[in-house]
Amino acid sequence: MDEIKSVLREVLLELHPDVDPDTETALADKKIIDSFDIVTIIARIDEEFDVAVTADKIIPANFNSIDALAALVSSLMDED
Repeated sequence: MDEIKSVLREVLLELHPDVDPDTETALADKKIIDSFDIVTIIARIDEEFDVAVTADKIIPANFNSIDALAALVSSLMDED
């Protein structure tokens, strides 16, 4: 899980260097990340972990925090 969080932290910091991904818990709800950011995050998840984020998983709850994103990636990896 640490490797997953490390990659996600890197992506989030590239997108929004002014936001602390380790403490923010409402990235989507507060509109800190937008749809373009979500597409970028999904692309990096696919690239780094070779898993596809299906449309039913693209909900704000899965993108609100680094922990939620890591849990999403972990669950997708377990499905494969």
